[in-house]
Amino acid sequence: MSCLGVIGGTGIDQWEGVDIVREHALDTPFGAPSRPVQEGQLHGETVFFLQRHGSPKAIPPHAINYRANIWALNALGVTDVIAVNAVGGISPNARAGVLVIPHQLIDYTWGRQHTFDMGESGSLQHIDFTWPFYPSLRARLCDAVDELQRECVTEGVYGVTQGPRLESAAEIRRMANDGCTVVGMTAMPEAALAAELGLHYASLCIVVNAAAGLSDEPLTLAAMRSTLAAAAVAVRDVLDKLVRSGQLT
Repeated sequence: MSCLGVIGGTGIDQWEGVDIVREHALDTPFGAPSRPVQEGQLHGETVFFLQRHGSPKAIPPHAINYRANIWALNALGVTDVIAVNAVGGISPNARAGVLVIPHQLIDYTWGRQHTFDMGESGSLQHIDFTWPFYPSLRARLCDAVDELQRECVTEGVYGVTQGPRLESAAEIRRMANDGCTVVGMTAMPEAALAAELGLHYASLCIVVNAAAGLSDEPLTLAAMRSTLAAAAVAVRDVLDKLVRSGQLT
């Protein structure tokens, strides 16, 4: 039986509309998650929510304990994970305020604890990562967006950078040449860790700004937060529709 967990990103500190019934402060073999996992009820379904950056503290992208976060969700019985990511738009159709459901990613990060496989089993864990975002879960997200008639890019490549700084204009040009649609800092190693544990993982991105060098407007946190606040309503509606449909993967 499927069980949905949502990982909230920048500006998504709670899952609006969910009746929270308890919090789980788990200790994992990899330390504590970013914050206790919230368990709630939505349309009669048990769902879970975890803020990857912590709350009220703010853990920067490169310092997040991704292994503990994914392990905790798996331990609670989560089978399907929707990651909400705030991103910059690279492709012309990925404008500020638009939702993007990526189908591929390119990992530009370095130095992160990116695997559960530390060699204890004595055999190598070569997971199939051809499709980093689970196809059938992506399809359910796309269906929900379509039913709500929300503006959304339903295919794209997520370029994952190290952070916490934003990218240079030259780095964005390189990523555009690589085929990236959006740029963010948190989809990896999250997606790969989910795959190692057999979780179905998909990303619902909010474009909060044009990436560096692609707009005459300066990149400011105030403008990003304003866009996030408006788009968070669309994210809530999509998640609500997904759960209400009763179909995950």
